[in-house]
Amino acid sequence: MPQSSRKFLVVADDSNECRTALYFAARRAVSTGAHVAILATHEPSDFNHWIGVAETAKREAETAAETLLESMAEDAEAVTGERPELLLREGDRRTVLARLLEEDPLISLLVLAASSSSEGPGPLVTALARGRGLFDGRAVPVTVVPGDMDPAEIDALV
Repeated sequence: MPQSSRKFLVVADDSNECRTALYFAARRAVSTGAHVAILATHEPSDFNHWIGVAETAKREAETAAETLLESMAEDAEAVTGERPELLLREGDRRTVLARLLEEDPLISLLVLAASSSSEGPGPLVTALARGRGLFDGRAVPVTVVPGDMDPAEIDALV
């Protein structure tokens, strides 16, 4: 299949469900000729009265997000054979995600995983389910992957 410039975006976190969404996005990208992009966010620090502490907290959050992105990039590359686009942004995850979807018209699919825990499906999936949506402007299709799917089940789908 010829390569396209379309991107499938996965929002990174350290959950197993996120890895399931990434695997789905990578397998789907291979079968459709798209690319994978991975977004990691970190919250701005809340230590404004102690500048040194705020800078240290920010560096630690960035380092943790970069480490997560690199680990996920390796997983995606193992499936697709190409390095995914890695996006690291500071701010509230929903706000950053909405801004990114507005700014990048090549993102054609948002892939999220629903948590299988009793605490609920996760904040982004919950926001979608409650009708709040994740975007104000450009609509982007969303695929919600059950977090407890195994790779063989995903392989059978794509």
